[in-house]
Amino acid sequence: MGGTAASGRLYIVGTPIGNLGDLSPRAAAAFRAADAICCEDTRVTAKLLAHLDLSRPLIRCDENVIAQRAPEIVERVLAGETIAFASDAGMPSVSDPGQVLVDAARDAGAAVEVIPGPSACVCALVSSGIACDHFFFEGFLPRKQGERVRRLQELAFVPGALLFYESPHRVLASLEAIAAVFPNRAVALCRELTKLHEEVLRGSAPDLVELVRERGELRGEMVLVVAPPGADEHAGACPQTAAGQEDPGEALRRDIACALDDGEPASAIAKRLSQRYSRRKREVYELVISMQEDTGRA
Repeated sequence: MGGTAASGRLYIVGTPIGNLGDLSPRAAAAFRAADAICCEDTRVTAKLLAHLDLSRPLIRCDENVIAQRAPEIVERVLAGETIAFASDAGMPSVSDPGQVLVDAARDAGAAVEVIPGPSACVCALVSSGIACDHFFFEGFLPRKQGERVRRLQELAFVPGALLFYESPHRVLASLEAIAAVFPNRAVALCRELTKLHEEVLRGSAPDLVELVRERGELRGEMVLVVAPPGADEHAGACPQTAAGQEDPGEALRRDIACALDDGEPASAIAKRLSQRYSRRKREVYELVISMQEDTGRA
């Protein structure tokens, strides 16, 4: 199966978010063509390959190790091998460690081919029934409630729907934060998408808070969809001049300074804040290093 130097390729493969019937013929072909498959969890990808009656070497590349393994993987592609990367579910690089590998491959000039597939955030947006002419995908909200609220306030002026990934044990806290910031907006909680028990709950955030409290802990990975701001929301204000709205660049520098004061590693700061401020991780990392050097914290 090994190729020549001219035929090396990195396949970025979208995989089902629940229903194995959503695996595309191109995705299956990419797995068959691969000399090895990089994945977040080898057990999850092994089950997918078993569905295809296929066996390939699996390389664990979750968020804890992918940065260290990316150079070796890219070298294998440049040497002529065909390597596939798959997330546990959905499209790699979307709130996912695959972004690191794609970035490294592009920088090195390695051939990259994306095999499109299911995406939980897009599936949820369509399923929610909320206006989706424009939308902003945030990924996961911060873990601490105060930081959640502040981040939602920063997103208040986005002129489109807001999409958040959430886990069962944190969804109630996230809904409470959304209720505090957007009490009058429509919200949809989408869970178990494409699976047998798929469910979409709709209502205002305060209503959904009460519903989730009554039902107890919900199961499955979830997507929260928040409707765009109404015509009367923040009337007359704009993101640059509204009271209490801090310039995003200054806010980023402030958060970096706080993280450095707390002794947080530069790589961890870059990962966390690049997601929060929708910046490239490398860009934020370079800013962190620059601020370290300026203040003598390095």
